Amino acid sequence: MADSIAHAAQAVMPRFNLIDEPWIPVRWLDGRHDQLGIRDTLLQAEHIAEIQDASPLVVAALHRFLLAVLYRALEGPTDVQQARLWFKQGWPEGKIEAYLEKWRDRFWLFDQHYPFGQIPGFVPRIWRAWTVLAAEHNADNAKVLFDHVDVNQAGAISPAQAIRWLLATQTFSVSCGKSELAHTGTAPSATAVMALPLGRNLFDTLSYALVPQNRLVQAGDLPLWEREPETLEALKSGCERAVSGFADRYTWRIRAIRLQADADGMISRLAFASGVGPQAGQQSDPMLGYQIDDKKGRLPVVFRARGFWRDFDSLLPDASGCAPQVIEHAIDLGRAVPQRFPSSVMVAGQSNDKAKIEYWRMERFSLPPALAGDRMVRAEIRALLAEAEQAQNALLAACKSFARHLLGRGEREPAGKDVSSFLGQMAVTDSYWSSLEPRFHQILAEYTGERDPEDIRLSWLRHVRAAMHGAWRAHATRAAAGDAWAIRALVKAEVAVLRHIDKLTDEISKLEPTKEPA
Repeated sequence: MADSIAHAAQAVMPRFNLIDEPWIPVRWLDGRHDQLGIRDTLLQAEHIAEIQDASPLVVAALHRFLLAVLYRALEGPTDVQQARLWFKQGWPEGKIEAYLEKWRDRFWLFDQHYPFGQIPGFVPRIWRAWTVLAAEHNADNAKVLFDHVDVNQAGAISPAQAIRWLLATQTFSVSCGKSELAHTGTAPSATAVMALPLGRNLFDTLSYALVPQNRLVQAGDLPLWEREPETLEALKSGCERAVSGFADRYTWRIRAIRLQADADGMISRLAFASGVGPQAGQQSDPMLGYQIDDKKGRLPVVFRARGFWRDFDSLLPDASGCAPQVIEHAIDLGRAVPQRFPSSVMVAGQSNDKAKIEYWRMERFSLPPALAGDRMVRAEIRALLAEAEQAQNALLAACKSFARHLLGRGEREPAGKDVSSFLGQMAVTDSYWSSLEPRFHQILAEYTGERDPEDIRLSWLRHVRAAMHGAWRAHATRAAAGDAWAIRALVKAEVAVLRHIDKLTDEISKLEPTKEPA
């Protein structure tokens, strides 16, 4: 009797299987846009240029999801040799087909026992609008500037949209206090910068990120769909467990979700509460770069208010082992097949202040071609960025001096908050960095194995000097139109700028080729 009731319920349930239904947004190599299921995305990856979505968080989450499927379907790679073989010959498609068929019942988005990524039977006290899944839309406890969706009349979204945002939510949710089940913690890598080397097609991109994993770890590395859904009792107790491997990490259930569909399969409401917490001190995330903090130890690199290009060296390998593993693996595969060496890297993620999302971001950079050789360029690029920071410090010192002398108008020392407020409206350092950024991207592409690093440094120092001079001259022109106090403050302030420009000029003269005597 129970089986017949369950069968009847399944019969009226909307049908949407992630293996077959189109829901992953892709761009083909010929420029066409499309949506595909898991099978077609993986088996046609060589013909797909990239995954595209309006949300950087969705793009990152979809790559992580597909990597988790590959880890389980291929049961590898377990070492570098296997990874190189697949990179040259392609993935064993039969294993992908067989795996997806074996676990087909776990990829139904609506199912009585195993709704994909959800907690079956979770009936919340309050059903919430679908907008709680999307960082770019208003939710009942978070408001987004310029979004006009009314959470009380939000309408409905398609299953394809719902599953994309569900995966992004499980990847990027940050702690926001107590839910009706337990405390809502932060996803394992939610606040870090995620790196993804990009190839000539999606096959290369996913292969670069398929970092080998120990065979024993691989065997116990279970993704979301291979696990029994947690019970409500366990979730209410605030359950935690260890991360078992890359596939587990890439599909972590940080939130307990249950979608509610109407007769047409559209989703307007959902249950949303805390999920499973990761235990502290777990394995590294292959997509993250790390830095060593004197007090806290090894920490992931995060987005800061300034452009990520000023932290670009954190992506490059050196002896410290802090670079993203996906970058090191991509370089290794590219060296094995030089014509398919990765040409660029994408970074994506978000910045938060506790539970408040401040922004999310996606940027692309050229990978220095010199990495194809044995040369480690991280130290060289870090030195270039350090020289740019030193020039900024000189500009900042000049700006502070200008503010103090202008506000003091004599010997009076102005209040510190007045100086800080005045500095906040000066555009000198912003102008300096914005003029230098395009040149940095060019420098990365010019970092070939044949190019002399001293030539690159010479070129960079010239641009730093020009950017510094240009930013200060623009400020001086504006200030010179002011009164005598402004001109007096300008004369006193620019000493720091002129001194640093002289220092740069000396460095440049040492690097410039010596002219032959006439």
